[in-house]
Amino acid sequence: MSKYRLLALSTALLCTAAQAEDVVRLGNLKFAHYGAVSYIKEIAPKCGIKVEEHVFAKGPDVMQAILAGELDVGATASEAAISGRANGAPIYVVAGFAKGGARLVARPDAGIKSIKDLKGKKVGVTRGGIHEVLLVAELAQHGLTASDQPGKDVQLVYLAFADLNQALMGKNLDAIMQSEPQSSQAINKGYGVEVMKPYDTPIGAPVRTMVMSEKFYKEHRAVAAKFMNCFVQSTKLFIDNKAVAEKYVREVIFKNQITKNDFDDAISNSPYSYDITPEHIQLTTDVMAKTGTGKMRTPPVAKDWVKTDLLEAAKKSLNIQ
Repeated sequence: MSKYRLLALSTALLCTAAQAEDVVRLGNLKFAHYGAVSYIKEIAPKCGIKVEEHVFAKGPDVMQAILAGELDVGATASEAAISGRANGAPIYVVAGFAKGGARLVARPDAGIKSIKDLKGKKVGVTRGGIHEVLLVAELAQHGLTASDQPGKDVQLVYLAFADLNQALMGKNLDAIMQSEPQSSQAINKGYGVEVMKPYDTPIGAPVRTMVMSEKFYKEHRAVAAKFMNCFVQSTKLFIDNKAVAEKYVREVIFKNQITKNDFDDAISNSPYSYDITPEHIQLTTDVMAKTGTGKMRTPPVAKDWVKTDLLEAAKKSLNIQ
């Protein structure tokens, strides 16, 4: 082999290695308020990276994929991140990308006007998500017990997010604690009415978390910084330009299965954001420990694993407060 061909081959191999390192494997969920996270892959080439998005059914599945080394970054509710960290997942919370995104919705004929009216009722919720944490915390605040087994004040029925609306519409449940845009859809289509937005527990409006594997955060800092810069750009676009956000979420993510009203109502209850604090994660951890949700071996201390330096640097570089 000539020295020129050898040089060309070496250069090609170096380029391939560089490109391989600049691929970011992102885990995401299919919800309206996860739209700006999904959009990162559309603008990633401008940020000097390639983002491969993998969509999962629920947050704990994202955590499992990170544990298996299949993802570098994941978008999930705080509960899944906290449970994951508590049980040994080597992750850091690096940003918050949406607030709220939960609503207690009842059948119009169920006579449910408040949390107290759930006594003796069947309530659907997805196991292992922030919605379960919020529901159990709300019930506890009002002196109600709950279980998926008989004998408690409220019977919980665990279903996937995608199945909760069908169960409510089919009158198999009296109420559901649901995400967005599904809760808005139930209300707009007339088979559900809002009981409350469950933001009066110590958690407040839950902040959805962007998590990174410790390996990616520590060993691929330059690529992690590019990804965070891209996240901030995508989020700013969705906050500033509602038309772009709506078009992408309705047409690309949901294939025109949700209406403009569904999108508007969903995002009014789950606005896009950037920020997260150790205090918020600690409060959420404390509520989970108190109510027994999340199956934590050892509740993690938030200040040890909430790392917002990459986010702060990205916001500063883009002149965002």
